[in-house]
Amino acid sequence: MYRIILILTLYCSSAFAEYKLTSLVNNLTSPWSITQVNTDIFLINEKPGKIKLFDKSNNNLKEIKHNLKVLNHGQGGLMDILSSNGKIYVSYTEEIGQKMESSTSVAVAKFDKKELNFKNIFRSLPPIRSGYHFGSRLVIKNGLLFVSSGERGGGDIAQDPTKHPGSIIRIHIDGSIPKDNPHFKDKKKWLPEIYQIGIRNVQGMCFSEFDNEIYMTNHGAKGGDWFGKINYGGNYGWDTLYWGGTKYSGLKGGPKWLPGYDKPIKYYVPSIAISACKIYSGKEFKEWNGDALVTSLKDQSLRRIKFKKNNFQSEEIIFKDKIGRLRDIEIDNDGKILIVTDQGILWELSRD
Repeated sequence: MYRIILILTLYCSSAFAEYKLTSLVNNLTSPWSITQVNTDIFLINEKPGKIKLFDKSNNNLKEIKHNLKVLNHGQGGLMDILSSNGKIYVSYTEEIGQKMESSTSVAVAKFDKKELNFKNIFRSLPPIRSGYHFGSRLVIKNGLLFVSSGERGGGDIAQDPTKHPGSIIRIHIDGSIPKDNPHFKDKKKWLPEIYQIGIRNVQGMCFSEFDNEIYMTNHGAKGGDWFGKINYGGNYGWDTLYWGGTKYSGLKGGPKWLPGYDKPIKYYVPSIAISACKIYSGKEFKEWNGDALVTSLKDQSLRRIKFKKNNFQSEEIIFKDKIGRLRDIEIDNDGKILIVTDQGILWELSRD
């Protein structure tokens, strides 16, 4: 039922001549993220609230029960999913109180193919009555969990380190707070969970085994999307800075960059509606190892960024306008790239 329905062979200007996109599943509902559990098993989050298990060995897709109460509201819903050491971490929109106020929350469960019993380990506070900019992705580095929390359309709340929205959170995998977070060093006014501020709406976040760093993609306003590195105690400047974009009203926003703020590796003006990112590591496209792969929604493209020590070197568009809006990517054990799209399809990118 879920077997291959379409194969496209695309041509590009890379060192290799041909590759193909293969559709594996075509009946997902607003898929938001994908994670690999083991060689053949992947979990896919659907924004309305369902978690699907995909077995790549036989192309079988099934739903896994869970106990989360997900608020599917505006841009919020069931967002990122991450598998690590037999546990499943998710970020989701949680309603707080009776006034449609909501938070970006994080929960963890022991992996089970039939049912996932989640327990909350983080909640972004204060809850806000807004359907915008939940911006949540999850990464584990050195046993610590990094969580991105969007600024919920609140603008300068991202410059307030006494509130979670608009920041990068760093906690232990049980939800406790590391004693070497910025709060305990030279940022006494920051909440102890906060690692970095000045974020608008993170859409992708990934760990690099090549330099032990975490990278992310962030939506600007009308222009000003970017790809950059997470920095200890850093500040990307939103909404003091507009990263080259403007306000939706058409009025001029802040400058692209100012000294004292973190600087992205790559800006996108006009916006491409940047989404997921991964630092490639694998055999299928071994010449890409260490490069960043970033996806986009409006631009409907997969891009490869070469960079070194936070400096942009070059970018290549692998493909564009072929499979719709690209929401998230995962790299399997063979180095093949799995992509979920807003159109509800799971694709595999491989050599021809």
